[in-house]
This record gives sequence, C-alpha cells and structure tokens, in this order.
Amino acid sequence: MSRVANNPVNLPKGVDVKVEGTNLSVKGGKGALDMALVEGVDVNVDEGMATITFDGDAQRAMAGTTRSLLANMVKGVSEGWEKRLVLNGVGYRAKASGKTVNLTIGLSHPVNYELGEGLSAETPTQTEIVISGIDKQAVGQAAAEIRSFRPPEPYKGKGIRYADEYVRRKEAKKK
Repeated sequence: MSRVANNPVNLPKGVDVKVEGTNLSVKGGKGALDMALVEGVDVNVDEGMATITFDGDAQRAMAGTTRSLLANMVKGVSEGWEKRLVLNGVGYRAKASGKTVNLTIGLSHPVNYELGEGLSAETPTQTEIVISGIDKQAVGQAAAEIRSFRPPEPYKGKGIRYADEYVRRKEAKKK
C-alpha cells in the first residue's frame, strides 16, 4: 500500500495554492495551473505546506495521484519543466523558430511541429532540442510526439532520442 498522500508538499516562496470547491489552482512566478479535484479528496494549505486528506480507502489511490500532480504543478510554476531530445544521424537537423520546430530527419519532406500553448523550444545545436514549459504533462507529450517522427533504431542508433535515454544496440547479421 502506497503512502504517497501522507507526505506534505512544500510550497516555495512566491507559490500560492487555492482550493475553491473542486478546483485547485496554483500560481507562481512562471505562470498559473488549474486542476479539478476528485470527490472525496481535499487539499489543505497551512504555512508553506499543502497536505492531502481523503475519505476512506476508496480514495486512497486518487489521494496519492493528487499529491503527485500538485507537487508537479508547484515545481512547474516555480522552476519549470524541460525535456532534452538528441538527433542522431547523418544530415539530421532541427531548428526552432517561434512556436514551430523544423525537423530534417531523412524523410522526403521536412517536418514542422507546432508547439502547444505554454510551451517553448530552443535548439542550442543543430542536433539538440530543448522543450520547456510549466505543465509537466504537456512538455512530456510534446517531446514524445517529436520523438515519434523518427524513434531510434537498434542497429545504427539513428533517430530522435531523449538525452538521458540509452538505446540498446543489436549486432548486425552475420554471413
């Protein structure tokens, strides 16, 4: 049985958490996020700490989920989230311009990926993409969609991978 919901969430200075009915809103230096609370799960805010309370065992799992989502929201509005992608292959390039990431990844056409609301991308080098934002789920989804255009293949390692991802290589076919 998990006890994630029993741990309080520390609120850094400048982060404000408000509960209005079933709506939870978190505001910080980088922006604001909202979330709907599940029935039977409540958030209490006291002196820089937020604790989760729930009714009975039926809401225990959702209380842990709510605590994790709240912690992710607090970190997002105070520090922000980012995912790094690496392009590996001859001629593979990326260029971020505004809300669009232009990819040249060995297809017959260039791929233009439009970023969602609240996300930004930068390309420190031609083979590196950094996606950042305050919503952890949106950042991860955008990175996964970009990676899905050309996932890494196991023989040469070509493709788009996360910076911390290890691609297990296979041995080539022997004669």
